[in-house]
Amino acid sequence: MSTHTEHQAQQGPEPLDVNDPRLSRFDIVQEGARRDDIEIVHYEPQVVPGSKAERRLTRTVALMFLLTGVFATAFLVVYIWWPWQWEPGTGGDKLYTPLLGVTLGLALLGIGFGILTWGKKLLPKEVSIQDRHDQADDPEGRKITGETMLYLADEMGVRRRPLLGISLLAGLAPVGAVAAAPLIGGLIEQPHKNNQMFTTGFQPAEGGKKIRLIREDGRPIRPADVSVGGQLTVFPGIDGGVSNLHADSPTLLIHLREDDAQKSRAANERKGHGDYMWGNYVAFSKICTHAGCPASLYEQQTNRLLCPCHQSQFLITDNAKPIFGPANRPLPQLPIEVDEEGFFVAKSDYTETIGPDFWERP
Repeated sequence: MSTHTEHQAQQGPEPLDVNDPRLSRFDIVQEGARRDDIEIVHYEPQVVPGSKAERRLTRTVALMFLLTGVFATAFLVVYIWWPWQWEPGTGGDKLYTPLLGVTLGLALLGIGFGILTWGKKLLPKEVSIQDRHDQADDPEGRKITGETMLYLADEMGVRRRPLLGISLLAGLAPVGAVAAAPLIGGLIEQPHKNNQMFTTGFQPAEGGKKIRLIREDGRPIRPADVSVGGQLTVFPGIDGGVSNLHADSPTLLIHLREDDAQKSRAANERKGHGDYMWGNYVAFSKICTHAGCPASLYEQQTNRLLCPCHQSQFLITDNAKPIFGPANRPLPQLPIEVDEEGFFVAKSDYTETIGPDFWERP
């Protein structure tokens, strides 16, 4: 046998003309499989087109997709209209996060089970074997690929089962809205409503009354209550000042040694905060500017304040500037003084935003 004949024998039968109008789409798919050395070992439709079994499975899949749309819509309703702001006691705000989790979870389960049922029960069973090889692209190859994709669309049965397409669209549209909701949520409602991102419990009361610094048990604090080199966590002396309602307000009141106080005052002068200290006392927010953890480990020998979560360190005598760790913004300083009764009060609210907030975003 000649070399040319042996080559033809290895290549198999002559390839079909895929542009022949007499060929069906499946014929072209088979030709493409043969050219790619694919052997279709098993191919079998699972349901007879138009049968009761097909209609029952179609309704089942459609129901799952429609449930996906219902739960995704419920997620959007909860996200936009459900009360979310924390309030003392029991209330609907406590269900905000659980409802978001449940509705989104059920929506994803619905679409997952719908796709699995569609693939496992409605699509034909096929087992194919293909030898791996490299092959250059050509116009006929592109024709085969296009026809193969169209054939797969036919096999999915969307045209023959319009209920599946309608239910899939109805289910996926709300899911797409769910994905976009966090991105456009700030356009639905003003995120800075009531200026809550820029105020704390130390905001002066009506009439300009200054807020006292108190202990966790509610007792006001005098300068003599904090020893030299010592520190004390303080809260705003208002209703709920020590509760989660004012979780952005915990403050570290520090009594600096004389030399350290002089350094701190000089740093304040450079920053334009010359009147923020009272004597040798200084107050900084305890909310770490990296991730919002409590920065409360104070080392008086080095005047460093450590956040235990991610090891950020702040130098108190230099406007609480971060000197180690991931934090890149100083702790905000609270302006303080002593009132006529000898108790510490906040001269004003913090003049910088507390915690990481959006300032951490590049």
